[in-house]
Amino acid sequence: MPNYVEVQPDLRSGRAARSGRPITVFGSDYAPGEHLTAHRHARGQLAFAASGIMTVTTEGTPTRQGGAWIVPPSQALWIPPRLTHAIRMTGKVAMRTLYLRGDAAGFMPDAPEVLAVSPLLRELILRMIERWPERDRDGHMTALILTELRAAPRLKLRLPMPRDERLLRLCRALLDEPGDPRSLPQLARLAGASTRNLARLFQAELGMGFTAWRQQARLMEALRRLAEGAPVTAVALDLGYATPSAFAYMFRRALGTPPSRFLLRGRDAATAGGPL
Repeated sequence: MPNYVEVQPDLRSGRAARSGRPITVFGSDYAPGEHLTAHRHARGQLAFAASGIMTVTTEGTPTRQGGAWIVPPSQALWIPPRLTHAIRMTGKVAMRTLYLRGDAAGFMPDAPEVLAVSPLLRELILRMIERWPERDRDGHMTALILTELRAAPRLKLRLPMPRDERLLRLCRALLDEPGDPRSLPQLARLAGASTRNLARLFQAELGMGFTAWRQQARLMEALRRLAEGAPVTAVALDLGYATPSAFAYMFRRALGTPPSRFLLRGRDAATAGGPL
């Protein structure tokens, strides 16, 4: 069973958050493959894993597009208050999460966003949880955390998902087989729509073309496989790249670091992110 430190109650319970502190915390360790079903929180959530990888998904609504976000140990995901989401674990996940009171989080976006976690922010998160429920009496830790969040670079690790059933069918098929080499015209029959309509839907619903969406889907799958210890060459070839160097170029362009550096970071994070 997870080792809970403190959890902001979800809105379905009808209970208000018990703590009036600007920041409250949550810490739990999860086994590979564990899944937190759809839930939501009264406060905005900074979901961070000291080790392992989290995949966070949200369902689309008439006013908000659904999507999926990959959260490696060097990053965190901001989840706005009252947004229903689910989380799936890859590898052993040491979740170390902060919940921000509304007035403290006024500068944060109103949509999910992946943030780069600096070494200082990482240590502040771990220290805040380690000291819980002791009060941050002088407020210095809280102030430092908020300062680091303001300065944290935003990263494009979101995979948007469509509402149109035809396009959704195609996207789900590619998520099941991200290395599928078929072109959009070859996949059109699977979706039950013309190539022209599918190309229009990709732009209208997802804001990107077919090639860009598939590359993002492959990047997310690559992150999952690398976290599980798969060799870079095997990941590159399985995901449809002609050479490991072509894969490494895509990876560096998207994340600013080569796969080998990402793997080293992940191992360092796992060493530092022990039990509470």
